[in-house]
Amino acid sequence: MKERLPSLWVALLGIAVGALATVLVFRVNENRRILRTEYSDWRKLNLILRSLDENYVDSIDRGKVTDAAVEAALAALDPHSVYMPPVLLEESEAELQGNFDGIGIQFNVPNDTAVVLEVIPGGPSEKIGLQQGDRLLKVDGVNIAGVKYPQDSMVRRMKGPAGTKVTVTVRRGKDVIPFEITRGRIPMHSVDASFMVDDTTGYLRLSKFARTTFSEVSERLRAMPGMKRLILDIRDNAGGYFDQALLLSDLFLPKGAGVVYLQGSHRPRKEYKADGKGFLQDISLAVLVNERSASSSEIVAGAIQDNDRGLIIGRRTFGKGLVQEPLYFTDGSGVRITVARYYTPSGRCIQKPYAAADQYAYDLYYRYTEGEMLSADSIKVDTSSVYYTSGGRKVYGGGGIVPDVFVPIDTTRASSFYQACNRKATAMRFASAWFDSHKSSIQGISDFQALTAYLDKAGLEQAFLDFAASKDGIRPSSKAEWDAESPYMMTQVRALVGRYSKLGDNAFYHIYLAIDNVFAEAMRL
Repeated sequence: MKERLPSLWVALLGIAVGALATVLVFRVNENRRILRTEYSDWRKLNLILRSLDENYVDSIDRGKVTDAAVEAALAALDPHSVYMPPVLLEESEAELQGNFDGIGIQFNVPNDTAVVLEVIPGGPSEKIGLQQGDRLLKVDGVNIAGVKYPQDSMVRRMKGPAGTKVTVTVRRGKDVIPFEITRGRIPMHSVDASFMVDDTTGYLRLSKFARTTFSEVSERLRAMPGMKRLILDIRDNAGGYFDQALLLSDLFLPKGAGVVYLQGSHRPRKEYKADGKGFLQDISLAVLVNERSASSSEIVAGAIQDNDRGLIIGRRTFGKGLVQEPLYFTDGSGVRITVARYYTPSGRCIQKPYAAADQYAYDLYYRYTEGEMLSADSIKVDTSSVYYTSGGRKVYGGGGIVPDVFVPIDTTRASSFYQACNRKATAMRFASAWFDSHKSSIQGISDFQALTAYLDKAGLEQAFLDFAASKDGIRPSSKAEWDAESPYMMTQVRALVGRYSKLGDNAFYHIYLAIDNVFAEAMRL
């Protein structure tokens, strides 16, 4: 790394010196020296760094200055060219690779104490005996329960190189049990849930485009016999690997159909087309999107829309049409540099403007305040550039994929009781407490119909109202308020309780979709 320092500093300090005049002036031994340089080259940066080394009043922490300079330099380019120090880069890479080193659990923190939601089959925690519902108290002697310990810090303490050991102390009922766990390689799934909604309709929710996404999706969809239509849910999916978006799109498109093309100042145009080998070319398709569907998600949505292959349903997507390539350094850090823009098959670049940094950073907030989340008429599109789908429909670029069918956010459930429960995570904490007292019955359920029957007879409604009143002092203001609110509130409660069964997230989403207005529109169409 040392031999790269001069060139690195040259490349990284552009913003730090942006306010300097074209001529750099400084004094040495009272003799005025003028070093001439131009903004068109990089020599000014070398001169400044050399001056710092020779003249600065204190010793210089090169690592700290370099990191700050890198971040500032890249921030002046676009919002997605970024520098990542070693820890952040390692976490990011692990997530996208589809695996990481750790102990193999998923947990939530409903009441300032982490609760194990899932013990990953075959992972280190399952082998040593951790169980769903265990409360995490300590990690290597450090108390993480009841002290508002940051959730990301909990994750970092439990992660670590495969083969190393960590002691995790849990509370199980009245017992406090320390487990010494040898960390191992843990697979991370990009498919949150997949199941048949009815005899002919499949549902698949995809959370990210990781290295394993295409194989996961293919395996899940092949396990849905009789499926004639698919609802692909990529809401809140911020993207990931470009090639996985290509492979996923290829599942649905006929041979020769355009998927996307890339082009940049130093990247000649490169087109990607479907190979016609996808096994889902004949099924009916709906793709659910929202304002947090970005990047690779938008590649898929754009390819489906421009080829008139299915319906895009929901709200306008994020609007990220820039492609990054990684550059790694020997100290474990790295940068992701924007090298091209991508264009949908019709020629649209859906990257939203980013010249005004504040406008870009608060874009989603402005969408809320300006009414876009409630009305399709409030969506801002660039109508000066019209594009056409393969079937001749007009589409527009410049700020995300506008859905074929707009569905507003649901604002009908905003009672004071619901909001109070939301603030205190009452439903989540109730589900955790219910599991504690009904572990043996709910953990044995692995069939959705059996789960539904169990929940119907469990008396959850009165138990939840009693819990909200006794634990949080929250009560509906009237019977009329509860009658209006209960179908929505209790669906959430049932979904959260159902997640503790063997069905996990499949149970949660299967139940929760009953109050999902975007999903309901997809089913109607």
